[in-house]
Amino acid sequence: MTAIMVPPARWDFDAIGTAWRIDSEAPLQPADREAVASVIEGFDRDWSRFRADSTVSRIARGGSAPAPPDAAAMLRLYDELDSATDGSVNPLVGDTLARRGYDSAYSMTDRGAQAAPRAWRDILQLSDGRLAARGAATIDVGAVGKGRLVDLVMAELRERIDGWIVVDGSGDLAIHGVAQRIALEHPYDASRAIGVWTRDSGALCASATNRRAWGAGLHHVLDARTGQPVREYAATWAVAADAMTADAVATALFFDGGPRFADARGASWVRMRTDGSVEWSPHCEAELFV
Repeated sequence: MTAIMVPPARWDFDAIGTAWRIDSEAPLQPADREAVASVIEGFDRDWSRFRADSTVSRIARGGSAPAPPDAAAMLRLYDELDSATDGSVNPLVGDTLARRGYDSAYSMTDRGAQAAPRAWRDILQLSDGRLAARGAATIDVGAVGKGRLVDLVMAELRERIDGWIVVDGSGDLAIHGVAQRIALEHPYDASRAIGVWTRDSGALCASATNRRAWGAGLHHVLDARTGQPVREYAATWAVAADAMTADAVATALFFDGGPRFADARGASWVRMRTDGSVEWSPHCEAELFV
């Protein structure tokens, strides 16, 4: 008797302004897809600075709102990122990004550099189940948010279906139960890879300055202390137990304190400088073509 091989299920869709792909051993039923869409919509409604009805937008207008369920965990991680990078990573970088052109209208019009508030811990108030800002301030959770959402989608699917699952949020991946060989895309040539990382669990997140780039050398990775784009590193990759941590490490690696932050979180990493040289963490298991 010949066994019939059932191809894995694949679902491609767009969400939060980027492309997503979910591969799974078991096919996703309409109810599974609706549940994933609901998770994404809820997260976007809480944390997007690009929609007027979000929690973030209400707070930016000087109000307060019920705190999203993951607010405490995300702000704790930002506290660690801020300390590790000497203030280079900051959750109140939203207005800084908007001034450089990455605003809610996607104007891509640069109005000059502006530092994010260094005293963000005093400005953001999380208490009694509510999140508020003292004065006008725009939260941007780009350093950890997409990773967090990938984790939420993976958790939802593991509750609903059996077998292996891979969630790919356009560079932020969570993997459960199946080996994946993941190419590390060259930031200057998308047809090439600088290496391959094989994983069968956990998460791998990547960040690069060629993604969400515009104008004369502008991109989405800004130093919150100055409002200027980072220039020393072009791309980072991080592996951790969960995608929110891997996302945070990938962001921290653009700054001097990144390796120290990664070590404290038990993460492995690779990063490429803008001159093309490559660095990696001790005991890194990536196969690098260098």
